[in-house]
Amino acid sequence: MLLIVLIFILIACNHKQTEVVQVSRISENQIEVIAENLEIPWSIQKSGSTYYLSERVGSIVKVEGDMQERQRVELKKDLSTAAEAGLLGFVLDPDFQQTNRAYTYYTYEDNSGQFNRIVTLKLENNVWMEDQLLLDKIPSGRFHHGGRLAIGPDGKLYATAGDALQSSLAQDLNSLGGKILRMNLDGTIPNDNPFSNSYIYSYGHRNPQGLTWLDDGTLYASEHGNNANDEINKIEAGKNYGWPIIEGNETREGMVTPIFTSGSNTTWAPSGMDQNNGKLYVAALRGAGVYEFNLDNKEVKQVISGLGRIRDVFIDGNDLYFISNNRDGRGNPQEKDDKLYRISISDIH
Repeated sequence: MLLIVLIFILIACNHKQTEVVQVSRISENQIEVIAENLEIPWSIQKSGSTYYLSERVGSIVKVEGDMQERQRVELKKDLSTAAEAGLLGFVLDPDFQQTNRAYTYYTYEDNSGQFNRIVTLKLENNVWMEDQLLLDKIPSGRFHHGGRLAIGPDGKLYATAGDALQSSLAQDLNSLGGKILRMNLDGTIPNDNPFSNSYIYSYGHRNPQGLTWLDDGTLYASEHGNNANDEINKIEAGKNYGWPIIEGNETREGMVTPIFTSGSNTTWAPSGMDQNNGKLYVAALRGAGVYEFNLDNKEVKQVISGLGRIRDVFIDGNDLYFISNNRDGRGNPQEKDDKLYRISISDIH
């Protein structure tokens, strides 16, 4: 029987290296496979008992009971095949059951170049049709597309945008690259954004790929560092998170140092994230698992391992869902990969 090793990691404070302090195990029968044979899945969404999973290749997989259906997505621009690019962030409208609407972030190529854009999709006859353009010309390059979408407790749409391998963009308030963006659901700029007439909510990011809010409304984000130095940040409006001027534990006046960092010798490559009971659960690609970050005692645990690269997590009640991403060109696919898994949060403690 496959045993999944749970490695408990403690970060005593932001300025010390990560230490392994405890090891425990759970058996594979505690993890349920909900869907399999996925094609580079990127985002998990759930409406009632139905799951919707975006795939980088340009499709949405609907999972309902024992039925698994790959639905076509018809976009107005040609989907980019660049590394890490494609159909990325995907989030259902709060009134999805009435509107059949969702929001997505995708990378495209046309005569003007390669960019990312945020659009609405409308589900009609099992086909998702690009409906409305919300934001275009988000910088894109060979890597670092960002791509996570999430609707906050304030009802606004948030998006993570990478620096497109042009690190100077992260400090440029005239560029959307290297930022966390915030907009109304119709694509307009909220009046209370920190910078006048700007979608920018925070800046100085390298390649953020995860967003979640605590019950008190506090926003957190995950971010890929440069040769390690991955970050978990508490995000506040208008703040500068330092890239490329500082990274990891480095400090500078006017810039924010992360609350958790992998340090210079360890790489998590954190992606999607969610929260439960004041703890952050983060998918890790290079870290090959799901990590739990305890905001109270600053303890970090690797609660899932042995299933390869993990791209996104989603929490519903006491259930933790996560998707493997072993077919993204950097993993070692297992039989019937990639998969959507479910485990009870109580089983990982």
